[in-house]
Amino acid sequence: MKTRTLALIAVSIATIIYGVNYTIAKDVMPTYVKPYAFILLRVSGATVIFWILSLCIKSQKIEKQDYKKIALASFFGIALNMLSFFKGLSLTTPISASVMMVTSPIMVLLFSFLILKNKIIQRQIIGIGIGLIGAILLIVYGNTTNENASNVALGNFLVFVNATSYGLYLVLVKNLISKYNPLVFIKWLYLFGLIFIIPFGLSEMGDINWISMPTSIYLKIGFVILFTTCITYLFNLYGLSKLKPTTVSVFIYLQPVIASTYALLVGSDSLNLIKISATLIIFLGVYLVTKQTQKSRK
Repeated sequence: MKTRTLALIAVSIATIIYGVNYTIAKDVMPTYVKPYAFILLRVSGATVIFWILSLCIKSQKIEKQDYKKIALASFFGIALNMLSFFKGLSLTTPISASVMMVTSPIMVLLFSFLILKNKIIQRQIIGIGIGLIGAILLIVYGNTTNENASNVALGNFLVFVNATSYGLYLVLVKNLISKYNPLVFIKWLYLFGLIFIIPFGLSEMGDINWISMPTSIYLKIGFVILFTTCITYLFNLYGLSKLKPTTVSVFIYLQPVIASTYALLVGSDSLNLIKISATLIIFLGVYLVTKQTQKSRK
């Protein structure tokens, strides 16, 4: 099987896991575990797993100048990314959150232009504008009667911050992952992320009632740590090492399809006109941003 095909399969599996995660994580918080405590559990568990797995491969020394780059990537890819996403998801609904994440490819293009100096054409500029209009529509008017969504507008805005942070992470990490083994890179990425997150998560850890927590919630926490964190980050890193950042980020627009289908099936969310309209507008923006010209396809 071709390397590119394997990379596409890996990113596809990660996307499916992410799509299901919206509802699974929402079931856990904020009822049983508050957002920042959940992130601390997630990142600390993943850090331990990655450092144990790294013992199975040949050690590789990180260049001194790259520690700062990894720390910066960790801040945007782990700390700000997760803190804003989990806090946002605790305030909004799974479908709204997944739709907002679709703006990430738009932000990848924007940061690729600003940081990597990639060329940007008029159609893509229009796509960025359209996509952001859809995001603003969902933030301002995406209110819902869902009893488990206490502040939809703020929640949607925080998920947009998460999408922006993740888009910047994809750009920052591109050159780093070509230098190091994915496990070596990611164990340091998560260790820095854990340092960033500890001050936020510790204050909420004491509020968890472990004794009264149902077994199903334990299993869902385990799913988020093992699959949503470890498997997806490894698969996405492999995909990034073989594909362009914009190609990997495009898979994000499958998340609303998966997240919406799963959320509707289990009855954790519902659709309305605003969600559908915002989704279509954002998708149009992403299409204009990611559409390849005949010349670039060749």
